[in-house]
Amino acid sequence: MRVNIGVLGSERAEEEALKVAEEVGREIGERGAILICGGRRGVMEAVAKGCRDAMGISVGIITSLDKSEANKYVDIIIPTSLGFGRNILVASASDVVIAIDGHYGTLSEVAFALNYGKPVVVIPSTGGTAEFLAGGPYGVHEAEDAKDAVDKAIKLANSKKI
Repeated sequence: MRVNIGVLGSERAEEEALKVAEEVGREIGERGAILICGGRRGVMEAVAKGCRDAMGISVGIITSLDKSEANKYVDIIIPTSLGFGRNILVASASDVVIAIDGHYGTLSEVAFALNYGKPVVVIPSTGGTAEFLAGGPYGVHEAEDAKDAVDKAIKLANSKKI
């Protein structure tokens, strides 16, 4: 069974965080994992682009019923009409999540993932929620870069016997 890796992050990320997101997507695609994301812009678009560049498969769980709101790199679009409630679905559908940058939406996805017992990997150098969670008492795993994040995500997911 393939590992579902959720990638969480903001629509308004800085350029450096977007580069890291694209690298994470490429790593996910190259390893045959399935990318789960919010399907919109920013980190979600960058990670889906990287995944597509590596011939991987991406799933975008979007906030509305309008499929045109998904970015052009998502392979499978799941419309929800749930607004930010879709964050529950992103966390639920993922075996493990990686947080890149992020704001309150990312923080809520991390909280849902932790509540569901899903491992969380953060890349603190990307700022935002990822930096906030690093080193805290939250039980998250820190990664140095994109490759390290995907390495840890796959190991953590496989150790949970998905």
